[in-house]
Amino acid sequence: MRRITRAGFEGRLKRLRIAVGARIAGTRPRKPDSGARTSMSSWLRRQRGRRTGAFPNEWRSDETIPFASPSRVGVVLHVFYGDLVPELLRELVNVPVGIDLLVTNASGSPLTIDVSALPNVRNVAVLDVPNRGRDILPLVYLVNAGLLDPYDLVLKVHTKRSTWRREHAELGGTGDTWKESFYQCLLKDEENVAEILGAFASQRDLGAVTADGSVLGAQFWGADEPGARDLLERLGISLEASALRFPAGSMYWVRGIVLQGLRSLALSAEDFEPEAGQVDGTTAHAIERLIGVLTIEAGLRVEERHTVRGEAGRAQRYAADAEPERCLRVVPFYLPQFHATDENDRWWGTGFTEWQNVTAAHPVYPGHEQPLLPADLGFYDLRLDAVRAAQQSLATAYGVEGFMYYYYWFAGRRLLSMPIEKLLASDTPKTFCLMWANENWTRRWDGRSSDTLIGQDYDSVPATQFIDDILEFIRDERYLKVAGRPVVSVYRISQIPDYPAVLEHWRRRAREEGVGELLLINADVAKEFDGLDRSVATAGLDGTHGFPPHNAKWDWVDYADLGADAEFHGNLLSYDALVRDAETRLRTLRPGFFPAVMVNFDNTARRQWGADIWHGSNPYTFRRWLAATADAVAGRPEAERLVFVNAWNEWAEGAVLEPTVRHGHGYLCAVRDVVFS
Repeated sequence: MRRITRAGFEGRLKRLRIAVGARIAGTRPRKPDSGARTSMSSWLRRQRGRRTGAFPNEWRSDETIPFASPSRVGVVLHVFYGDLVPELLRELVNVPVGIDLLVTNASGSPLTIDVSALPNVRNVAVLDVPNRGRDILPLVYLVNAGLLDPYDLVLKVHTKRSTWRREHAELGGTGDTWKESFYQCLLKDEENVAEILGAFASQRDLGAVTADGSVLGAQFWGADEPGARDLLERLGISLEASALRFPAGSMYWVRGIVLQGLRSLALSAEDFEPEAGQVDGTTAHAIERLIGVLTIEAGLRVEERHTVRGEAGRAQRYAADAEPERCLRVVPFYLPQFHATDENDRWWGTGFTEWQNVTAAHPVYPGHEQPLLPADLGFYDLRLDAVRAAQQSLATAYGVEGFMYYYYWFAGRRLLSMPIEKLLASDTPKTFCLMWANENWTRRWDGRSSDTLIGQDYDSVPATQFIDDILEFIRDERYLKVAGRPVVSVYRISQIPDYPAVLEHWRRRAREEGVGELLLINADVAKEFDGLDRSVATAGLDGTHGFPPHNAKWDWVDYADLGADAEFHGNLLSYDALVRDAETRLRTLRPGFFPAVMVNFDNTARRQWGADIWHGSNPYTFRRWLAATADAVAGRPEAERLVFVNAWNEWAEGAVLEPTVRHGHGYLCAVRDVVFS
């Protein structure tokens, strides 16, 4: 009998309340918003289904961008007062590693940047922008264009006068003294900058560093809290207004991910007011504060210069030619589905791939990111060598060690095996491993036993033979190993008859074939999904790996909170609650358990009105979860610091590390930031 816990009872009660309330109401009107420029309703009306961020069209024909060989450190310099540019450039000589200089020019005049006295500047681009949104909209343009994606760290500066400062009731000094404090704290001399970079190199949780006296709190919301709250709603993040801590003045050193993640806000010029000399209450001022909010959401700190200590020698970690140290082995799950097969032609129609499901999805509630659309790789076909090569290149660039391929084997018959077979036959230097995805294929895409297309049959071909089928893969020198042992995972371990004996047979065959000892692990799923029904030791396994949202926290969100469509009868769940619960569990991580994180889960593409949808996934919260996971395994031997990710390309389940139209490279940037920090 299944044990009923208090948490389980409360969850069922909450679901019942949501369902009954929806039936009584008949419809599910969304809570009204302000209708302001940044509100959800205004944003959706402007977007009209197009949620990609914008940047000036002229940039698309600018051959100076993107840089062919970018540095690890970028400097964003926004220019409104052209006469202040020389003094800022003189300060940049103090950065002790190679840098790229991205200049946004809103001065209204042509701008020439002379870097002849700056040997550390490797690349320069000057990009004209309209005078709107202060220095923030030009920054957003850089983010939306993907021009900040290469950078581990960014120094953000701008030509600053701030004449209003003299009249401010709470902030003393003049605009000039404030500007000089930024120069002194953020640049000043090479030793100072090296110490700041060294602090970033050695402190994974250091997010932003600004001038002394420039980190402000909740008393400085001014008129900007409503706009900030509206913008966070696009990410599914709730604002804790009293916890505000932000770098005022918009000049700081910052981890790249803090800015790169802004892509997910899908901002455009229409989100920003025309310039009228405002000193408060604009979208630019709201985003200035959100830099602090989002830094903290990512699990990072906002600090003033005097609180930061670092080893100057560590600054060279950010040199353009430095080989970064990897603190984590990140292995996403890989779905080899996106190519036509004879079986899918017969079951679903000629030429079917899951792109048909992906593009057919409809939003369940206002702001719901459906359909989820691919960016860089497009609607690809895995039969193309160039596509698979591009996937591998992306993974390598962002710190992904390799993929765990779902391996479909039905009584001796391989399905969707072409991508892994092509990889095996190639000389691509990329790590890989296999999970036997031993579930039934059904028309409901749920792996259960009803309406089965093809099922597991352990009588006609025993599971013992599986090891012989995969020997050619685990012999390969690129195969993922832990302490020399090839890693093999099984999804539904208890579905296999007498599986301890089967696992022992696999081990014996591997030794006989010269492969050596295997590391056999299973996916952590519930018993209803044929999860482990005994201890790891008595099962004959070496460990278990996470597979969220399986066995993770399910915390229901009221349909009315999001304005779910009246046809919807599925599950709306909180990504934030799942992550917070996962962080708590990581504090007591047991030996032999390899944790996993989840980009998101949203199977609207497969189930539409009956989907399971985790609301609130975004690159910042994801980064915090991954960093907590890295901390949890940091004490293990280097080879055992394995963390799995759901997933690389589960497009119909919303679990996607690959670039998307909405998020760009945001999730990949989060992975890189943690892996190499």
